[in-house]
Amino acid sequence: METRSTEEIEASTERLLNDLKAVVRDGEELLRVRIQDLSEKGMAARERLEAALEAARETRRKLQDRATASAQATDRAIRDHPYESVGIAFGAGMLLGILLNR
Repeated sequence: METRSTEEIEASTERLLNDLKAVVRDGEELLRVRIQDLSEKGMAARERLEAALEAARETRRKLQDRATASAQATDRAIRDHPYESVGIAFGAGMLLGILLNR
């Protein structure tokens, strides 16, 4: 099983949040089209888009809350165990440096 660093997880979460924001923004622009310009199929598609946008907004909110909670938990753990955190960071840096120099 592949393990990912906290930075990678935070970066991918941030990218996902940005992508979701873009989807919501683009979808909202599409919804501003005048209703008279839409056919029956267009109206059905508009309703599905509205539902998808609401789901995307909710997912974005949940991800943002989870990312914030994770960042706070990490901060709390580092503050509670500063020497251990520095030691782990030093050891990981040493190991990475050794592996990269090979």
